[in-house]
Amino acid sequence: MPDFDGKKIVGVMVLAALVLGGWSSFYTVPAEAEGVVLRFGKYLKTTEPGLRFKIPFNIDRVAVVPVRRQLKQEFGFATAGLTDPSQATDTAEQAEEKSMVTGDLNAALVEWVIQYRINDPKDFLFNVRNPKETLRDVSESVMREVVGDRTVDEVITIGRQEIESEALAKLRDIVLKYKMGLGIDQVQLKDVNPPRPVQPSFDEVNNAKQQREEQINVATGEYYKEVPKAKGEADQKIRAAEGYASKRINEAQGDVARFNAILEEYLKAPDVTKRRIYLETMTKVMPQLGSKIIIDEEAKQILPLLNLSEGGKK
Repeated sequence: MPDFDGKKIVGVMVLAALVLGGWSSFYTVPAEAEGVVLRFGKYLKTTEPGLRFKIPFNIDRVAVVPVRRQLKQEFGFATAGLTDPSQATDTAEQAEEKSMVTGDLNAALVEWVIQYRINDPKDFLFNVRNPKETLRDVSESVMREVVGDRTVDEVITIGRQEIESEALAKLRDIVLKYKMGLGIDQVQLKDVNPPRPVQPSFDEVNNAKQQREEQINVATGEYYKEVPKAKGEADQKIRAAEGYASKRINEAQGDVARFNAILEEYLKAPDVTKRRIYLETMTKVMPQLGSKIIIDEEAKQILPLLNLSEGGKK
């Protein structure tokens, strides 16, 4: 009887081992991931999504890496409900992350986000210890370097896009150099503010700058409004002057032609031409003289010639 029970137990154990081995011989890789197969802890291969086979009893182990999912890390703040522990730090560390010193020795509170993907699962798992934490450290170092090369005005206002571009380029270079198996998609600045004690002063400065820009824009608009108008008026006056000059030139040329014609006739018959000019001139002048009395220079007295009654009435 004991022999029979021992064989039964062994059989059950063998059957259980076979069932367990068969069950653990298969694994599934999700559509957004790849599977990294390790045999006795050493890298063997990378498998695509789907149902796959492996050697059971922990001889082959599989690490599923989400290579088709965009991941992100937040610095200086944390989104509520995050599931990835490396996405953000605790509140106390967030305050230290965002506190930076600019190139002109001013303080600034800088919050930013990086978005990345896992490009190479093998490099991600084996080249760097704790790659996500390493990425956080590298990102913070790069951002502090970039911010430290600029003034506080550039960091808070006009230099945000340039900071993002430079930080992205530097971070990509470091990740590629360390062969971390990551691809950095974007570096985006979020809230960038001065420290709270000096926030009102910075707000006043920004308001003054905005008002200055507004006044500049208004002045520029007036400039482009008045200058074309003045140019149009100047062109109009120039054209009027040119027209008047042409008119005077034409009149002068006409007078010259008329004078030359008269001179030509005068040279042909000087006495006749002189008399005709005299008569034409007197015809124009006499009507403008009004009533005139002409007497003979040999007359002895003037009374017999005057109509005194009519003169008195006049």
